[in-house]
Amino acid sequence: MNPEGNAMTASNLPRFMTRGQNYRVVNGDTLVLPCEVENLGNYVLLWRRGSSVLTADKIMVTRDARFRLVEGFNLEISKVRPQDAGDYVCQIGDGDNKDQIHTVEILVPPTIRTSPASGQLTARNAGTVTLECKASGNPVPSVLWSRKDNNLPSGEKTKEGFSITLEKIDRHHAGVYQCTANNGVGKPITVDMQLDVLYPPEIEVEKSWVHCGEGYEAQLVCVVYGEPAPNIMWYQNSFMLDPTERRTMESRGNKHTLTLKNVQAADFGNYSCVAENSLGKSKKHMELSGRPSPAKFRSTPFSRTRDSYNLTWIVESYPPLDEVRLLYRKILMNDTHQRHGKWHELIVHPPHGDNLFHLMYYNIRGLEASSVYEAIAQAKNRYGWNEVSDLYQFYTRGSGEDIYDYPSEPSLEDMELVAAASPRMTITTAILVFASLVIAL
Repeated sequence: MNPEGNAMTASNLPRFMTRGQNYRVVNGDTLVLPCEVENLGNYVLLWRRGSSVLTADKIMVTRDARFRLVEGFNLEISKVRPQDAGDYVCQIGDGDNKDQIHTVEILVPPTIRTSPASGQLTARNAGTVTLECKASGNPVPSVLWSRKDNNLPSGEKTKEGFSITLEKIDRHHAGVYQCTANNGVGKPITVDMQLDVLYPPEIEVEKSWVHCGEGYEAQLVCVVYGEPAPNIMWYQNSFMLDPTERRTMESRGNKHTLTLKNVQAADFGNYSCVAENSLGKSKKHMELSGRPSPAKFRSTPFSRTRDSYNLTWIVESYPPLDEVRLLYRKILMNDTHQRHGKWHELIVHPPHGDNLFHLMYYNIRGLEASSVYEAIAQAKNRYGWNEVSDLYQFYTRGSGEDIYDYPSEPSLEDMELVAAASPRMTITTAILVFASLVIAL
């Protein structure tokens, strides 16, 4: 019987035109739950959640203004919240129809809470530190760690987990670490964490040996790392240096420069850069020298002949070179090891000139075919001998190969280098100097 006592047939009983569904909606969005009924007649349609009635017919029972009925009995929820998740039941008050149930899941974009909350961490050298990101959201977010403008100390670009622990830290661990939370809802969120490492000074010298000449300008550079920022002092031998008209000290970031103008003979010698902070002290030595730089060989490794080799090298020296000592020896090879022959020494008298780069040549004769040799060179100016050059290997041709008995020509790069070192010398002049040296030898 219906409320009016009239008989109802199966064809005109109320029935749902919609079906219960599962809804996933992002936190803050608006959701409409459908409930369309045919032949409702005088029956009352209810919306409830658990034991709480939300609506009865067109009457809003709940006092939450975010809920309202739209386009009939569809239930609209605006600005959904995580606590809105659950089952919503659309019910016909006839006692016969099954309820229509909608299940709502609220998707929450990720949020991050760092530990410490400030995102600033300070650790001592050789210590251990843990960076932590507590991520929340629905679904539960995954967290990836990375490092801004660098790889993680482990060498990885990223690492998954809610925390990352760094052990035996040093200054290379300092920087900005980033944790990124992502659960597929909205955009991933990234938070920066700054790690500062306290450590005693560490010094790197740009050049441990600095070549210069009297009347020229020299720069000695040390790169200093330390936290707290160290104080920098310069010494010549054991005497601390102060700025003068010819001597200036400049600092730009980690780079510290001692500049000596119009260098005098008394300026040559040993210098040291000393850095000190509350955690320790460090020192690195440099030498300012008027002696020639070590020779660098420029010739190709393979000879054009079977019994001679044209050796070319270049030496940097502000004063003219007094002499050059050239030594070579054969390398004796067998199946298991190699032995060295006797050193042969030659004294080469360089041409006179005022250019900084001295390009030199010597044709070594009386060599054996199909053999391996090695050479070293050492140059002297009025300040003394330079350091011995690196070993240089060269090879003679086999006895059946063509022979061309003429010297190797210097490369254009070498000629430009020599010409650039002397404002009065052009590339053509440099080639003529080289040619005259070949003829003289």
